Amino acid sequence: MSNELINYLESFMPIDDKDKLCIEEVFERRVYKEGDYLLYPNHICRELFFVCKGVSRITVLKEKGNIVTNFFFKENQFCTILKSFTNQTEAIEGIQAACDLEVVVISREKLLLLHKNLPPIAKLIDQIIQQAVLDKVELRNSYLGLDSTERYQLFLQQQSEVAKLVSLNSIASYLGITQQSLSRIRKNIH
Repeated sequence: MSNELINYLESFMPIDDKDKLCIEEVFERRVYKEGDYLLYPNHICRELFFVCKGVSRITVLKEKGNIVTNFFFKENQFCTILKSFTNQTEAIEGIQAACDLEVVVISREKLLLLHKNLPPIAKLIDQIIQQAVLDKVELRNSYLGLDSTERYQLFLQQQSEVAKLVSLNSIASYLGITQQSLSRIRKNIH
C-alpha cells in the first residue's frame, strides 16, 4: 500500500516486516486531480502527507484575491502545514495538488500512535520533517537578491522535476513574477 513511503524510510534504516505492516495500517493512500485541495486555507491541518507521485504546493490567498504558491513538495517528500499540524491551530495556507497527485496520509492521532508503538520510525519521520524545514528555508533564501531571469534559471536547476510537472502559472507565482514575464523569460532563455 505505502511501498513508496516504506522504500523511502528504508533508505535511512532497515524496517522489519512487522513494522512495515504497522506503517501500512496507519497510512492511507489518496489520489487528487490537479487543483484539488488536500487542505483548504483557514482550516486546521490534521494530516501529514507523503508525496508518492506528482507535486503538491503550499498556497496563500493574497489581498487582491490571487493565489500565490509559497512552496512545492515533490515525490518522496512529506508535506503539511507544520505549525497548524503541530499546534492544531488554523492555517492561513492551503495545500493543493499542483498536478495529478498520489499521496499516502497519516492523521495526527495515528502519528501519535506511531510514536508510541514504533518510536524509531516516528523519530525518523520527525527528523526528516525537521531537515525538510531547514532545506525549505535554504531553498527559499537562495532566491533572495536575484532578478526574475536568475530566479527562473535557479528554479530550473534546483527543481527541474517540479518544473516539468506543474503549470507555468504556479511557477510564476512561486517566483514572484507574472505569467507573461515568465513566458518572455522562457522565450529569451530557449
